[in-house]
Amino acid sequence: MSRIVVFGAAGKAGSRIVAEAASRGHQVTAVARTLDAPVRYPDGVHVVAGDITDPETVAVLAKDADVLVLTVGGPDAAPYTDAVAAAAAAVRAAGPAGPRIIHMGGGAGLLDEQGERFFDTPGFPEEFKPYAIGQIRALDAYLALDDSVTWTYLSPPPVHFAPGERTGRYRSGLDHPVIGDDGQARISYEDYAAALVDEIESPRHLNRRFTVGY
Repeated sequence: MSRIVVFGAAGKAGSRIVAEAASRGHQVTAVARTLDAPVRYPDGVHVVAGDITDPETVAVLAKDADVLVLTVGGPDAAPYTDAVAAAAAAVRAAGPAGPRIIHMGGGAGLLDEQGERFFDTPGFPEEFKPYAIGQIRALDAYLALDDSVTWTYLSPPPVHFAPGERTGRYRSGLDHPVIGDDGQARISYEDYAAALVDEIESPRHLNRRFTVGY
């Protein structure tokens, strides 16, 4: 059993990660900006209000944690890198026994067949760019960290990522999307959550990015 703190627990991904981790018997703390969101958390989950960009809050919650899960959203790029900085500082303050960080990344920074980021390809939707910039900068911030912080950045597919069915089946890749038989990269939020908790239980991508798809 791991002690897992999930920031952004009221969101579409965060709430599913909380549910997946709790269903496997982990000790889960769900952190949301406010406690008035209409989210029903599983029994036994500890729910608290907190902000992933607030170093003080993160430091307190990190003290007894094994893993910090960061699900950051919004069109402003700053909170993404602020979240990385706050989590990294909390991990360093906790010392060698400090928690790992698993960051719910973005798919726009993955590479196409030509090695170009999807964000940089013609036709990338303008409305998604503010979110994508934040996630790309977050990955750059992790890559700049030293070995005192252990992190994993898990990217969904660049386009086809939506609530759906939990199958428990998926394939993993590194910097390129995992393409299915239909020529598309796809994953449901539910199977993304399963992959993330699998990484918590059996770490295979320490201090690097990976992605999942069917």
